[in-house]
Amino acid sequence: MPKMKTNPGAKKRFSITGTGKIKRKHAYKSHILTKKAKKRKRNLTYFTTVHKADEKNIKLLLVQK
Repeated sequence: MPKMKTNPGAKKRFSITGTGKIKRKHAYKSHILTKKAKKRKRNLTYFTTVHKADEKNIKLLLVQK
């Protein structure tokens, strides 16, 4: 059977923490920033964790058990 390959798009977007959670960036921080509040833009800067329901699919893309 051939080797499982890591999805290159997922490799760029997600990373696994030491405890096994999946880290991601927030969306909506790339353009049209003039109408967004300063607080909102600042909070979009930080990383967050992926929802529990999506973890299994992302781990498959990253070839994690």
